[in-house]
Amino acid sequence: MSSEILINVTPSETRVAVVDNGVLQEIYIERIEARGLVGNIYKGKVCRVLPGMQAAFVEIGLQRAAFLHASDISIPQGQTGNLHDVQNIVPPITSLLREGQEILVQVIKDPMGTKGARLTTQLSVSSRYLVYMPDTEGIGVSLKIESEGERERLKSCLLSLTENNRVGGYILRTVAEDVSATELESDLVFLHRLWEELQQKKKTVYCGEPLYEDLVLVLRVMRDLVGPDVERIRIDSAETYRKTIQFAEHFNPDSVNLIEHYTGERPLFDMFSVEDEIQKALGRKVSLKSGGYLIFDQTEAMTTVDVNTGGFVGHRNQEETIFKTNLEAAHTIARQLRVRNLGGIIILDFIDMEEISHREQVLRALEKAMLSDRARYQISEVSTFGLVEMTRKRTRESLEHVLCEPCPCCNGKGYAKSAETVCYEIFREILRETRQYETSRFLVLASQDVIDRLQDEDSTNVAELEQFIGKPILFQPELQYGREQFDVVLM
Repeated sequence: MSSEILINVTPSETRVAVVDNGVLQEIYIERIEARGLVGNIYKGKVCRVLPGMQAAFVEIGLQRAAFLHASDISIPQGQTGNLHDVQNIVPPITSLLREGQEILVQVIKDPMGTKGARLTTQLSVSSRYLVYMPDTEGIGVSLKIESEGERERLKSCLLSLTENNRVGGYILRTVAEDVSATELESDLVFLHRLWEELQQKKKTVYCGEPLYEDLVLVLRVMRDLVGPDVERIRIDSAETYRKTIQFAEHFNPDSVNLIEHYTGERPLFDMFSVEDEIQKALGRKVSLKSGGYLIFDQTEAMTTVDVNTGGFVGHRNQEETIFKTNLEAAHTIARQLRVRNLGGIIILDFIDMEEISHREQVLRALEKAMLSDRARYQISEVSTFGLVEMTRKRTRESLEHVLCEPCPCCNGKGYAKSAETVCYEIFREILRETRQYETSRFLVLASQDVIDRLQDEDSTNVAELEQFIGKPILFQPELQYGREQFDVVLM
């Protein structure tokens, strides 16, 4: 599969799109005022220890204190004996941390909604081919390197390179496949030099200050996303193009020839229909080529995806129609999860299929479509209710949360009270105030559509209410009021 990486840069925002065969697969957005924190290392101070949750809150200079669970705390060798290693028992949080203690922590999940950042003390730093973890031991290899022979070659190569310096553990990244020992050694030297610099720097930084900040989005993309399947990298900013070339010449010389400066008159994202895809990804409804459609509902607890046949009637029978719709939906869902960057618990409500073989084929199609996903995920079997449950690791905000905010009219509910409902609330408020206060008349301030209904469809009800309370009711539309907003003024 041929991939292109499109990089759109403006003074306040950088956007990166990964396009496979002309179809958007992933979108990354970084704004100057809200840079991602994942990978950053801070000197923090424990502000609260919660034994009942086996967790602590740590101040790292952000708006909200960050969350650190006991299972994410590295334990020095020998402190817990063999029990911790063999049975994976996490010691009480009170034996690991105390309030006021200064510790080095790394962000593993950005702040999301009302939740603070998620932390770990199991620190790591990354390079092109390796991840170095000073507080652990052993060598791991990315699961996406499938060749057993290549996995063993990489392990043996790294073991020989670290024979005289076995401090810490390593993970060989996916892009390390087929690289030479010389390239691995260069990465090792870089990582050990970086770690030594951080050890010196931690003596001078204060609590709440960053000790290490990960690369900006464009350079992270060059480090993490550029692989053998990438054919071209287009950048529409001359300055960013120059910086990217310099970075590539030092860290990934093979990618220099892939980078080009886009100078076309038409905006880069418009030329590849990325802007249209972003707009579609912000909507609830996704149309399928067959005529069916998907409905995405994202909540704080989970995301649900409902599959519908829509206008697709098929050519043979109902079961075949449903099966084909579900197969197409499986591929579309996998791509939408990546584009929308949806994480956490995800429930997929495929159309009910009677044949067991059809259920299995749809599930296998979903699993195959998810193979290209960079995020870690798990997919369950089809439940007794015909649902597929899955989880997808969430380390940054979804596309919707990055680009949108709760509706000021409905406060994020996704719906607003009808004008009729608001009218009846106004009637109840007038009755309530009649019993409490003495007044000669009432003035109702409300949105235009509510006032229109009070003076039209509900005019009879208003007349009956005026007769019942013995006082006139006046109406005044307020252009700045939302539908659910109203005031009853005593006059």
